[in-house]
Amino acid sequence: MSSPPDTVLSDAELLRRGAEGDGEAFQLFVARHRAAIYRYLCVLTPTAADAEDLLQETFLAAWRGAAAFRGEASPKTWLYTIARNAAYHLHEKLERLPVAETPLEELGLAAGWGGPTPEQIAARAEQTTAVADAMARMAPADRAILLLRDVEGLDGEATARMLRLTLPAMKTRLHRARLRLMAALTQEICR
Repeated sequence: MSSPPDTVLSDAELLRRGAEGDGEAFQLFVARHRAAIYRYLCVLTPTAADAEDLLQETFLAAWRGAAAFRGEASPKTWLYTIARNAAYHLHEKLERLPVAETPLEELGLAAGWGGPTPEQIAARAEQTTAVADAMARMAPADRAILLLRDVEGLDGEATARMLRLTLPAMKTRLHRARLRLMAALTQEICR
């Protein structure tokens, strides 16, 4: 009897089958999430080579731990947690990196409040590599929260769990990270 196609099986079912020794099911799980986990690891690590190494470690740990998956979180969130823990073992804990606390008014002014509209800034940014350059200059904590919420689309609670923050603290950090990104984009574009 052949297995149903990839689109029919849920992540949880692929993990369950992987835990039972079905390598093909686990490979489908890997294929679904490889790119997203790699992007996440790229913001947590200093080099692409580190991200690639941790990607392998992440999926190896997921394979070994598939039988222990309890389903308290989604398989995707579980996988992000494994990746995050792997990155933390590579270097100092991400949440211990200092995040400069700039007054909101100052961040708002630097982000262009009273200047070009966000739509105008976004339109200019799409024509350049300003977004990528700005993200590359941001602190890893800011890049991580922006990636999880704005690129990968995780909800607030999942993002807060991933970053080991309360939901209000995550919202505050996300707001500040977005303002820092807008400030960096404004500076880049308005030169």
